Amino acid sequence: MWSKFIDAICIFTVACLATLSLPAADPSWKAGAASVEITPDFPVRLSGYGSRTIPHEGVEMRLHAKALALTWAAEPTAVILTVDNCGVPATLRDEVLRRLNESGCPLESDRFALHSSHTHCAPMLPGVLPFLFGQDLPPAEIAAIQRYGEELTSKLVSVVQKAFTQQEPANLDWNIGKVLFAMNRRLKTDKGFTNSQNPYGPVDHALPLLRITGKDGKLRALFTSYACHCTTLALNKTHPDWAGCAQKELELRFPGVIAMTAIGCGADQNPYPRRELVHAEQHGVDLAKEAVRIINKPMKPIHGPIVCSSREIRLPFDTLPDHAGWEKLAQDKNRWTAFHAKHFLATLDRGESIPTALPYRVQVWAFNHDLLTINLPGEVVVDYGLHFKKENDPARTWVNSYTNDVPCYIPSQRVWEEGGYEAAGAMIYYGRPTRFASGIEDLIAQTVKDLVPTEFVNHKK
Repeated sequence: MWSKFIDAICIFTVACLATLSLPAADPSWKAGAASVEITPDFPVRLSGYGSRTIPHEGVEMRLHAKALALTWAAEPTAVILTVDNCGVPATLRDEVLRRLNESGCPLESDRFALHSSHTHCAPMLPGVLPFLFGQDLPPAEIAAIQRYGEELTSKLVSVVQKAFTQQEPANLDWNIGKVLFAMNRRLKTDKGFTNSQNPYGPVDHALPLLRITGKDGKLRALFTSYACHCTTLALNKTHPDWAGCAQKELELRFPGVIAMTAIGCGADQNPYPRRELVHAEQHGVDLAKEAVRIINKPMKPIHGPIVCSSREIRLPFDTLPDHAGWEKLAQDKNRWTAFHAKHFLATLDRGESIPTALPYRVQVWAFNHDLLTINLPGEVVVDYGLHFKKENDPARTWVNSYTNDVPCYIPSQRVWEEGGYEAAGAMIYYGRPTRFASGIEDLIAQTVKDLVPTEFVNHKK
């Protein structure tokens, strides 16, 4: 125990000393970072697990949202926003954007990246996982969810405004490390693919890190991303899981710094070990230690401008059941299957049509020739991150998912063909009519290819 304490002190001391020898800030960059607590102070149902039957039973660890505003010269500002929540929907993001622009805080949609941490111990939000519990919630619980959604919206607006106003001359640099606690969770069995440890499945252990320092060389903010589910814990209390633990650890080591964490393409990756508080804390410490190691090594400078672009496409669903098919599913013994089917049966009976495709917006940011970030909505499986780091220069490519919307799982062609929870089963909880049609990976990949500047393309693949 004493040796671990000495080790932590040494790492902290070296990290602090390293921040004192940085070059003067590039006057072309301005950056501002801010944090706001978003822990509910009233009972509300948590999202992530359908087995919960009552509102949350307390606060194990507080939740936060954090904003980083970046401006290059006279270019429009870009904002990175991280939120300790299972999934912030596009509708809430749009409302935040609308209020910001109305309040005199101009922010273009292409230049706004909202990252959900996907912790399974944060409040439910309207429009995300609406069928998670396989039944209609009581009116009082629905009202609590709506209340929290409104309070969260206001707090997200305020934290972005604060980051805007706190912008000062800064330096940006980045690099990539590695953390090992993520493992593939799709294990093939005689009964199909199950959610279990698969040490031989594909993984992405990369830890990209963005560092923001002031004109005095002082560390001001850190932004990391890791391809792993935030499912260490399943308690019925608020907790930001390993992502929040990592932020807390870094902010303890660097007082006054804003630490932010997003999730990469980790929809089929789980943290191991899991299920105990000590596990979430250890994963957070592991990530923080690697972040400290990275920033004590030479970093890659980032110049501007930031070229931000996005494109909305439609991901087609597979063939939908007919009326008789929905009627049969509505009689299923599984309450989630029956509840889902009754919803779409009622849709048809009202004379309304069932959606045949999902709107899906791909976002790409290019920081001059230095860094490419690809932001994807939804629970995106690891194949996509590996794919885009092969198609583009892996030394300059950073891929995030759970960004700007969390509408459902996004399977690769491989996962779609294998079947299982990520390929089809989870669509019920997200309220989607059925699984996707074959070929959505190609649609997404082509869209990314169209948006990525040619100078990032990997011609050696």
